Amino acid sequence: MTIRHHISDPLLMAYSAGHLPEAFSLVLAVHLTLCDDCRARLGAFDAIGGVLLEAGNREAMGPGSLQATLARLDRAAPAAPSRRGKDSVPAPLVDYIGPDLAAVKWRSLGMGVRQAILPTDTAASARLLYIPAGRAVPDHGHRGTELTLVLQGAFHDEIDHFGPGDLEIANEDLNHQPIADLGADCICLAATDAPLRFNSLLPRLAQPFFRI
Repeated sequence: MTIRHHISDPLLMAYSAGHLPEAFSLVLAVHLTLCDDCRARLGAFDAIGGVLLEAGNREAMGPGSLQATLARLDRAAPAAPSRRGKDSVPAPLVDYIGPDLAAVKWRSLGMGVRQAILPTDTAASARLLYIPAGRAVPDHGHRGTELTLVLQGAFHDEIDHFGPGDLEIANEDLNHQPIADLGADCICLAATDAPLRFNSLLPRLAQPFFRI
């Protein structure tokens, strides 16, 4: 797998610091299971964060803090999660959809495009998108940030071509219409922190029902 589109430094630093909504963290966690480059960069940001914490102001420990910490160290450490679940579902996504993409409960958006909204906190929303080969989602802009990670297949838009593992980061400046490549259906994991801004009437009318 050749990944060409990666997590930006500001997003990766926010992920390292734990400052992102759950939906955004999920998308980045899945990308990180697939991308050696971004995992290495995350390790560097984590190390920098550790140095800054070590150099920062120190708070006095509360009563019983040392004993509680030692007790936690005595517990058996859990096994590290595998990088992928069954049926090629990345491990961070298994808790949300299970190990099998074939078992996802899709909801039609029209023209063969389907979605499945994932249970995350309300700061942002996450969904799986299924785009049949050669089909397009309605052209739209953004009122906030949209992260789109390709899990299977590929799509192209006004910006570039995105294949498995690639992450597209869209903001208020981007208007685009993702189109799945011919020959293979495209499945993406997407997260948004604000409603999309559709350019045509019918998608705007349906938007409240589909929670996009």
